[in-house]
Amino acid sequence: MFTGMALRTALKSSSVVLRESGALSKLTGTCSAISSKSWTCSSALIGRTGLQSGRSGVAGSFAIQPVVRHYARAARKKKPALESQLSDLPPTMLKMDYAAVPLAQTADDLVKRLLTLELASHSEKLQLKREQLIAKVQRDETDRSSIEVKVAILTARIRNYKEHLEKHHKDKANKRRMLMAIDRRKKLLKKLRLVRYDAFENVCQQLGITYTFPPEYYRRTTRRWLAKKALCVKVFKEVQKTKAEQRLRMKQIQASTKTEEAKTTAVETQ
Repeated sequence: MFTGMALRTALKSSSVVLRESGALSKLTGTCSAISSKSWTCSSALIGRTGLQSGRSGVAGSFAIQPVVRHYARAARKKKPALESQLSDLPPTMLKMDYAAVPLAQTADDLVKRLLTLELASHSEKLQLKREQLIAKVQRDETDRSSIEVKVAILTARIRNYKEHLEKHHKDKANKRRMLMAIDRRKKLLKKLRLVRYDAFENVCQQLGITYTFPPEYYRRTTRRWLAKKALCVKVFKEVQKTKAEQRLRMKQIQASTKTEEAKTTAVETQ
């Protein structure tokens, strides 16, 4: 009897253990395969009440993000360097102050280096370049105040500002001066084009200037603008009509006064 009861209890305990192990095997999470993009793992959350009752736990999932590699930014393409207007000046060229001195040609090498553009400053080179541009467009050797000479001086100044702003693009003061010089040169070229067209073409060709025509005046037509224009036209016509009536009245008055004067002169003569 006792042996039978012991066998029954052992069988019950083994069945309970087997049942619990089966539930645990169902409720344990299985990790998914690792992919190249992301790794995901799903697992079952087992509570004490779930284990006791044998019910399945609450399923959850979480994602592991791959490591973000912050690579270096792509290198910016460098703009092609602007060719300087002073690049065509040879270093063996004498400075402007010593070009007419005959002894400068027969001096030794050290003195020549001091008198040539090899050790010259930027302002001295720019002065020599300005004189070269003036010599291309001036009317005669003594011409220093014509429109062509002013355009040449402004051209050398504008190109110098442009080279400076390529290196120092945040220099707002020199940028403003360059824009003012461009506007001044545009006005001079417009005047020269109206006065002497052949000189205008020669200046543009010698200095390498591309003249662009100003845009035509354009105004957006709106209902308010059309109504205002119609009112202005109406007022203008009324004013012209009243002026015509006044002129006609004045002519009539002058004619009547002339006739009265003629009558009075005729009466006096009688």
